[in-house]
Amino acid sequence: MISNATKIDAHRNARGGLKSGGRVALRRIGRALGGAVAICLLIAGGAGADQANRLRVGALKFGTVNWELDVVQSHGLATREGVDLEVVPLASKSATNVAVQGGAVDLIVSDWIWVSRQRAEGRRYTFVPYSLTVGALMVRPDAGVREISDLRGKRLGIAGGPVDKSWLLMRAYSQRKIGEDLADIVEPSFVAPPLLNQLMLRGELPAGLNFWHYGARLKAAGMHELIQVTDVLTALGVSRPVPLLGWVFNQDWAASHRELVNGFLRASYAAKRILTESDAEWLRLRPIMKVKDDTTLYALRDAYRAGVPRRFGAAETDAARRVFEVLATVGGDELVGSSRSLSDGTFWNGFEMAPW
Repeated sequence: MISNATKIDAHRNARGGLKSGGRVALRRIGRALGGAVAICLLIAGGAGADQANRLRVGALKFGTVNWELDVVQSHGLATREGVDLEVVPLASKSATNVAVQGGAVDLIVSDWIWVSRQRAEGRRYTFVPYSLTVGALMVRPDAGVREISDLRGKRLGIAGGPVDKSWLLMRAYSQRKIGEDLADIVEPSFVAPPLLNQLMLRGELPAGLNFWHYGARLKAAGMHELIQVTDVLTALGVSRPVPLLGWVFNQDWAASHRELVNGFLRASYAAKRILTESDAEWLRLRPIMKVKDDTTLYALRDAYRAGVPRRFGAAETDAARRVFEVLATVGGDELVGSSRSLSDGTFWNGFEMAPW
C-alpha cells in the first residue's frame, strides 16, 4: 500500500522536474509497484519535464492504447499539432494511476468512475472520452448457455476483479432480467485476462467476461457472444452510449497547458480517423498487435472501430450519471468511495469533440 505522504511528496516534487525530493518520492512509489515501474517513473519524470511542448502519456506496456499512439507517432500527428509526445510504458493499471498522481506522466487512459472518486476526495482529475468499446459475456458453443439464467451453477471467469465495472453491470442486469444477482447463481472465478482466454479455449471455463480485445480474440476463435455490456446498459435504462475509458489528466495542469492538451487530443482523433478508414493501417500494426490470423485481426479492427466516440454532450453526461448510480449501488464504497453521485467536473469541457 502506498502511503498518502508518499503520493503527496511525489505530486509536489515530480511536476517541477526530478529534484532530489522528487526522486525519493518516485523511488518509494516504484518500490511499492515493482522495480520495472520504478525505472519507468524515474525516466518519465526526468526526461524533458521543463520543455513547454513536451507531453508525457503513460500507457500499459502491452495495452491497446499503444496501437493508437503508434499511429499518432508514425504519421507525425502530434508533431503537426506542435506536441513533443513521449510515451511512457508502465506495467499495470495501478502504475498508470500512480504515475499521473505523482506527476511522472501528464495523461493516462482510465475510467471516469475513478476520476469521479478522485474529485469527490479533492483531487481535480478530469476525463475526455477515448473509447466506447466495452467487454461482452462470452460462452463456449458447447456450454449449453443461450440466456443468462443458463449460467446457473456454472463457473464464470471474470477479468478485472470483484469491482470490475462490466461485472457489476452484469450483476445489475441479472437482477433486472431474472430477479437474481449473477454473483449468487454462478461460481465467480477472478483471473487474469490472458489466462481467462486460455481456460475458455481449453474448455476449463464454460463462460467468461473479459476486456473487449480479449473478447474479440475469443469471438474470432469460435466462442459465442451471450450479451454485450452495451446491451446491458440499454436494459438498465441507459439509452446513450457511455465511454467508460478516456484520457485522464489533472484539470489545473490542463488549464495552464490547454493548447498542448487540445493538440494531443486532436492528434488522437486524427489517429482514430485513420484507423477507422484505412484497412492498410491495421496490416501495418499487425506485428505489435500480436495476432496470428486474419480473423482475429479483423475482429479487433471492427471492435475498435465500433468504439470510436463521435460526440459527448449533455445527454451522454446524463447517461453517465445513471451508470454511476447503478455501479455505486452494486459496487459500494470499494468502487466509488463515500460519494453516491457523479462528481461535477468529471468530464472536461475544454475540448470540443468533432472527430470528422
